[in-house]
Amino acid sequence: MDTLHMMRIFVRIAEEGSFTEAAQRLNITNANASRSIAQLEAHLRTRLLNRSTRRVALTEAGQRYLERCERILAYVEEAEAEAADAHARPSGKLHVHATSSFGQTYVLPAVLRYREQNPAVSVELTLSQHVPDLLDEGYDVSLQLSMTDLPDSGFVSHRLGDLPSVLCAAPAYLSKHGTPHSVEELRGHACLQIVASVFPRDRWHLEGPNGRETFEFPPADFQVNAIDALSVALRAGVGIGSLPMATAMPALRSGALVRVLPDYQLQNLTAYVLYASRQYLDAKIGTFVHFLREAVPQALAADKTALCMYGKQ
Repeated sequence: MDTLHMMRIFVRIAEEGSFTEAAQRLNITNANASRSIAQLEAHLRTRLLNRSTRRVALTEAGQRYLERCERILAYVEEAEAEAADAHARPSGKLHVHATSSFGQTYVLPAVLRYREQNPAVSVELTLSQHVPDLLDEGYDVSLQLSMTDLPDSGFVSHRLGDLPSVLCAAPAYLSKHGTPHSVEELRGHACLQIVASVFPRDRWHLEGPNGRETFEFPPADFQVNAIDALSVALRAGVGIGSLPMATAMPALRSGALVRVLPDYQLQNLTAYVLYASRQYLDAKIGTFVHFLREAVPQALAADKTALCMYGKQ
């Protein structure tokens, strides 16, 4: 039983004072209109309309029910208009997740510029190393980094670009221990390991002038499981470590870190943006994803160009 449909028929009949006029306005048959009112009255166990061959009149219960129906249908129309507007015009709150360093370096600036263009959208940006479940945790958009293709999740994903990783150390460390000039010379240094699922734990694969070279770690005195924590340790002068470009660039720009073996790059991480579905996509999600697909690749390309200059003066 479609109660809302029957309410609309009842309200139209009450307004027109006629089954025939109401049926014509609604583009249904007289029989359909009559059957709907009969079903509605049976459902309510109340007579709503008194009928004669010449006119239709509301009962007392029908008058009270009409007032309620008009309010309910007005709320429904308002809700439908609001939902349709969400598809057409960016507004409301946008829940975004990104990994910490990538989010600070590339996503946050994009969010600020996006909000300048779309002030009706408020953004809640969560930065963490945790990879969320979009549906369970209520995120509209998630930005993730991976060394491989993303597993099939049923979500829509777009590749934003690659982030190389580079070797870095603090100037104080290199001043004290010397600067290595080849992969082999790394063996005389404290090389810090990152214990994370996206990175090899026991070796670095370096791409450079001699092609691909592999450096296997000696037994480690220090390990850490978060890129941001590794960056802190490197800035403190603990040793040499591999940082993704998103984490390395702010420290390289400030001089807190310098690049080691600048002719070499390590594993690439690929950045992706994910969202739940293309169908009936909310305007705030669609416009934000479109903005990211333009802004983030541009920022990555600019940083790759700048990265080539560090350590080569």
